[in-house]
Amino acid sequence: MMRILLFLATNLAVVLIASITLSLFGFNGFMAANGVDLNLSQLLIFCAVFGFAGSLFSLFISKWMAKMSTSTQVITQPRTRHEQWLMQTVEQLSREAGIKMPEVGIFPAYEANAFATGWNKNDALVAVSQGLLERFSPDEVKAVLAHEIGHVANGDMVTLALVQGVVNTFVMFFARIIGNFVDKVIFKNDEGRGIAYYVATIFAELVLGFLASAIVMWFSRKREFRADEAGAQLAGTTAMISALQRLRSEQGLPVHMPDTLAAFGINGGLKQGLARMFMSHPPLEERIDALRRRG
Repeated sequence: MMRILLFLATNLAVVLIASITLSLFGFNGFMAANGVDLNLSQLLIFCAVFGFAGSLFSLFISKWMAKMSTSTQVITQPRTRHEQWLMQTVEQLSREAGIKMPEVGIFPAYEANAFATGWNKNDALVAVSQGLLERFSPDEVKAVLAHEIGHVANGDMVTLALVQGVVNTFVMFFARIIGNFVDKVIFKNDEGRGIAYYVATIFAELVLGFLASAIVMWFSRKREFRADEAGAQLAGTTAMISALQRLRSEQGLPVHMPDTLAAFGINGGLKQGLARMFMSHPPLEERIDALRRRG
């Protein structure tokens, strides 16, 4: 429930901010004066403002959202030997990757998982689940941490946010063109925007948004191979393969990672059939084979 409320609050804030911005710069009138044609240049700007506002705003508050949605406890002062080891390992990996040490946290989940998030590579958060710490060997935990540090060092959070912004822009853009076509051509409405415009636009946004998410997930899967490569460089290929094999042995366990963090987790779950197009992670077998070929 908290995650849903935070999601709704975030989107409401984005709509308000974007609406004010559009009003100040005079980009609200993207429908031409005759009420039939579209001013495509203004429409594209309108959609870009909304499309990028949502993804970038989510990026800027990503650490806060991650802590709230996963109940992550950030380690400020290590209280146990395990927490001390965790901090020292992340510090070492960050130094080798050439980034500022991120915040380090642990979230209460039985599943073996971890994630990285943050608006830039020098202001990030890396967190691991309690289950991963309890069941994985130190070398495997280090490999998982190296994978997440790889996401941070590669700038994956920013890149994925920009890709999502582009996708959002064109989904909104083409949805409004479709809505205008249905309203003016099919329903022959010549008096401003009728109800058909809004219904068709919303329906088109849902369909196009669903299809466009496959593009974002394809990009996420490509970045996952790069993070595995970084993990192998920082922690060793053998340790990285061992960590992925351990994840594969636990693949039947449900993944409770919030959707907003799934692309940056070490384990994204398994899907079959057409659903594979919407996986944020490649199958573990493919990731293991890629590392073995790196050998």
